[in-house]
Amino acid sequence: MALGEADGAGSEPEEGKTQEPGVTTTRNILESFTESQEIGGLIGNLKGVFGDLVTREMTVEKFIGIMDKYQEQPHLLDRHLEWMMNSLLDIVRDSGSPPPLVHLAFKFLYIITKVRGYKLFLPLFPHEVGDLQPVLDMLADQNPKDSETWETRYMLLLWLSMICLIPFDLARFDGNIISEEGHARMPTMDRILKIAKCYLVVSDKARDAAAVLVSKFIVRPDVRQKRMADFLDWTLSMLSKSSFQTMEGTVVMNGMLQALAQLFKHGKREDCLPYAATVLECLDNCKLSESNQMVLRKLGMKLVQRLGLTFVKPKVAKWRYQRGCRSLAANLQAQGSVVQNQMMTVAANEADDEEEYDIPGEIENVVEQLLVGLKDKDTIVRWSAAKGIGRITGRLPKELADDVIGSLLDCFSFQETDNAWHGGCLALAELGRRGLLLPSRISEVVPVILKALTYDEKRGACSVGSNVRDAACYVCWAFARAYDPAELIPFINQISSALVIAAVFDRDVNCRRAASAAFQENVGRQGTFPHGIDILTAADYFAVGNRVNCYLTISVYIAGFPEYTQPMIDHLVNMKINHWDSVIRELSTKALHHLTPRAPEYMANVVLPRLLPLSVGTDLHTRHGAILACAEITHALCKLAEENNRSITYYFNEKSLEGLKQIHQELCSRQLYRGLGGELMRPAVCTLIEKLSLSKIPFRGDPIIGGWQWLINDSLRSLPLVSSAARQHIKESAVSALAALCNEYYINEKGEADPALQDELVTQYVSELQNTEEMIRCGFSRALGALPRFLLKGRLQQVLEGLKKVTLISPADVSFAESRRDALIAIAKVCQTVGVKGEGSQEEYVCKDNVTQIYATLLSGVTDYTTDSRGDVGGWVREAAMTSLMEVTLLLVQNEAELINANICKQIMCWLAQQSAEKIDKFRAHAGSVFLTLLHFDHPPVPHIPYREELEKIFPRSEKETLNWNAASEAFPRITQLLGLPTYQYYVLLGLSVSVGGLTETTLRYSAQSLFDYMKKIQNDSNTMESFCETLLKVFEDNLRNDRVSVPLLTMLDQMLANGCFEIFTMQENHPFSVKLFTLCKEEIKRSKDVRKLRSSIGVFCGLIQFQGDMKEKVLFQLFLLLCHPFPVIRKTTASQVYEMLITYSDVVDPAIMDEVMTVLSDTNWEAELPVVREKRNYLCDLMKVPKPQLVSKVKYGNVLLRVSFLKKHSNDQLFHQIYCVLLSKRCSSSLVHECTNVQQFHIFRSKL
Repeated sequence: MALGEADGAGSEPEEGKTQEPGVTTTRNILESFTESQEIGGLIGNLKGVFGDLVTREMTVEKFIGIMDKYQEQPHLLDRHLEWMMNSLLDIVRDSGSPPPLVHLAFKFLYIITKVRGYKLFLPLFPHEVGDLQPVLDMLADQNPKDSETWETRYMLLLWLSMICLIPFDLARFDGNIISEEGHARMPTMDRILKIAKCYLVVSDKARDAAAVLVSKFIVRPDVRQKRMADFLDWTLSMLSKSSFQTMEGTVVMNGMLQALAQLFKHGKREDCLPYAATVLECLDNCKLSESNQMVLRKLGMKLVQRLGLTFVKPKVAKWRYQRGCRSLAANLQAQGSVVQNQMMTVAANEADDEEEYDIPGEIENVVEQLLVGLKDKDTIVRWSAAKGIGRITGRLPKELADDVIGSLLDCFSFQETDNAWHGGCLALAELGRRGLLLPSRISEVVPVILKALTYDEKRGACSVGSNVRDAACYVCWAFARAYDPAELIPFINQISSALVIAAVFDRDVNCRRAASAAFQENVGRQGTFPHGIDILTAADYFAVGNRVNCYLTISVYIAGFPEYTQPMIDHLVNMKINHWDSVIRELSTKALHHLTPRAPEYMANVVLPRLLPLSVGTDLHTRHGAILACAEITHALCKLAEENNRSITYYFNEKSLEGLKQIHQELCSRQLYRGLGGELMRPAVCTLIEKLSLSKIPFRGDPIIGGWQWLINDSLRSLPLVSSAARQHIKESAVSALAALCNEYYINEKGEADPALQDELVTQYVSELQNTEEMIRCGFSRALGALPRFLLKGRLQQVLEGLKKVTLISPADVSFAESRRDALIAIAKVCQTVGVKGEGSQEEYVCKDNVTQIYATLLSGVTDYTTDSRGDVGGWVREAAMTSLMEVTLLLVQNEAELINANICKQIMCWLAQQSAEKIDKFRAHAGSVFLTLLHFDHPPVPHIPYREELEKIFPRSEKETLNWNAASEAFPRITQLLGLPTYQYYVLLGLSVSVGGLTETTLRYSAQSLFDYMKKIQNDSNTMESFCETLLKVFEDNLRNDRVSVPLLTMLDQMLANGCFEIFTMQENHPFSVKLFTLCKEEIKRSKDVRKLRSSIGVFCGLIQFQGDMKEKVLFQLFLLLCHPFPVIRKTTASQVYEMLITYSDVVDPAIMDEVMTVLSDTNWEAELPVVREKRNYLCDLMKVPKPQLVSKVKYGNVLLRVSFLKKHSNDQLFHQIYCVLLSKRCSSSLVHECTNVQQFHIFRSKL
């Protein structure tokens, strides 16, 4: 179970998502080290690869990739560690190995150590006497500041720490310490100590290995006698001189603390005891608790507990609790019965207590520091302190240990932070696990743990406490293993209920899983949890991974066991409906709805009366949750009464009904629908209205109905004023409430509506559809869609006309995509509500008189490609239009299919085919799904689908559900097959052009490949090719200057020309396809400043050079025009592509001038000034005998329009029109523009032109 720091808002997704972050349902379980041969090969090839940087990096990456797979199962490497180490050390020991190869070998050793851990790896190092000197020499050759070779130093220090354990006095290795030069050599002992001191103050990983070396070396008998005191003096002096305020000081303190902690861990107590008090005093002076360096505080905590263990004798406390029998089988066989209490060897023997404990005064200081460490802000510090508390308490006498536990329980005060609660839980678990928490204390500890299991403290916009709840589960897990079942019998119901609640209702997945694991441990070890096996089967580790499933399914099953029903309900009411996370509040109320049948009397008589005052209380979150809970419980109780053939009000008294009625009135009178709080209150009360209406509560004719209607209308009108996050929820809640309210309270005994009420409601809603606020249009569109049939009767045409106007795009509301979307959704809903009757009235039914109008409105939505700062907002409209088309079509097919004519069906299928070929995955998938739904619908089949048989071959019925339209690799190979069907060819090509010429790599790749595959199939069929090209040109012509289509279409044409898709036409002189395509391209880029469009057109022009006839000269002229384009980037791109074109199509230029042309194109700086570039361009024209483009004077439009505006004021309309035509039809300069105020002046002006 995880020991997380703290949780925050957003750590899990909204309700309804299938999976939550951190939920892993599958994992790779490896069985053996299968890559051993591959690893052997990599190690064996090191000598061949170390010299080449690229090969070396690839080898290292491959080695790391293999090793990292075993991070979670490192034990699989154990059988192979020795041969891997020996192979690598053979390279190191080889005198012929160059330094880079030696370093590479050590790097591989480090990677293995990282995966398996140095502690298990260490004993495998060779530790013969002959290894000492070479390792020392290699370390002497190292540069401690070289950041590239730290792995070498790390592994050498670990190796040395193993070698220094050889059982010989180090003085024997010194021999004659006078060297040949007459200088005294440093003794081996001092050399090793110097190396250790050197690497304790570095900032890399070698520091950790140096600390290990110290712990092994200093405790040797010969070194301990001669150097231990000096080394400790040096360490303490370095600590005293350093400050954690500086980076250098932090590095030094880290090394010293690691060395001391390792030394006091591995050293004998009698050797370390004389120095322990001095070290503790020095550590106190360092004041590490004030440091913001987490690692220093952790090391300080580790050292403090080691010092504490040094002060007290290493003895097992005779008073500790020992469980005795731990048979899992015996517990399971008990089947919930209480296991008989066995004789416990708890320290009751007086003789055991006679032994004296020698407890020095420093222990109090140590325990105090550890207790303070439990409240540290970092988890690893608290965890270290908790382990220290457990270890030291085990060596204390019973009375002192009890004092420690008493002080520990002080952590669980609500004045303390979540850190203290977390640390306290970890310490309790450690004490319980070690048998140091005696049964006499359990009665004090269990209430604390129960509080910790639900600890959740709001902090800002989120909360803290998930780590506390997780640690509390760990305590329950530890207690299950530590105590005999008889000890926990008095608390078993409390603990089991608390764990079940945590496993099912906790917000965080790690806490739910931790609680499930603790519950499982208790079921197995204790055998006394009620219905333990049954609950475990439903709420196992994987089942509790999905929060929605926990709240709405698992909880209902568990509540079927009476021991858990009431605690679960109480927890939801007391802790969850007022939770800070609105998703949890809403889930909790839905859970209460599902739990109501398990305890209807308790809900009606206890829970509901408790919730009613809270629903009008002062706290916003509590009020929100209570209103929703009242709604859900009321609805559940009424359904239960109806199922049992009882009165709807069977479970309610007058007070409860009056309380439900008063909620809206109270909130309205206190103006609680305003502001940010109103964003929660409005949807909550709308949900209450909906549930009370569905429950058929007898409020018909009551004034409260008018109040509810006012709230619904006001909520829809207030949509522009609320935040965008709450807008959709308020709208949906209000619309759902309206539908339920109308169905229950606005219909009379005859099944009709009051005419005055109907007129007022429909007229008011339709009038709001033309509001200038988009969100108001959205709200009332959806409201009209939710109205029941009896309110639409006689008003259908008025409603459809109003909704149609909302779908129209006008300059004033071009960006109102959301209102158009909601209007299209509403049209489909209205059609489904009123039904179909071919010969019926258009005021009451979908009939032959209005079906064409309905389809025209819906089809117009499929062409909405509006974009704004939010992106392709028209996609929302297209998606809604496709859904509505499907719903209306299926409605007609199932009732009166003859109303669907062939032309409408053709349009629907063609537009869907186009959308299925477009670039946005989401909309393509939706279009594909609708397309296949209509194609394969059988009850009865949709009539008039063009080429139904061919479509069913391309999209078999068996693949309707499995075809993944979101994946471009699956969708485009299918959709391009529709190009062979004439009816669909134009539309599919229109959609494909946007995808093939798009920017998304995967979409572009698969769509282009599918298109090219189709083109290869039809290459030899001239008639099919002619038809395809005509369609392609038609698409281009219809979308000329429509940048959404034309720009990607140019890119697609460029790719098609480059791939030889039109090779069949290139041999024909002046083929009409090439001529028309050239004309369209010229027209498309005329006066364009779109760089992407211009660059795409260059590729098309270059591709057209392959066509025979006059095309080459036209293309070259156009390209040379672009070589002098005002944009430098276009000039440069043109030159580059012309260069590539001349290489590809070598027959374009005379071979005699080819080299010179290529030199000019490549050597000229085409981003230079235009006069310079123009000279080079003209030179190319002369070389290639292409007419030189001529400069033409342009009209100075600013001056022309200024004069025209003047003339408009001072002359009659006829004269103005003549002058205006002359000005715009002639290319004149500003000097020829005169102020003509009469006919004579005008004639003079025209003659000069």
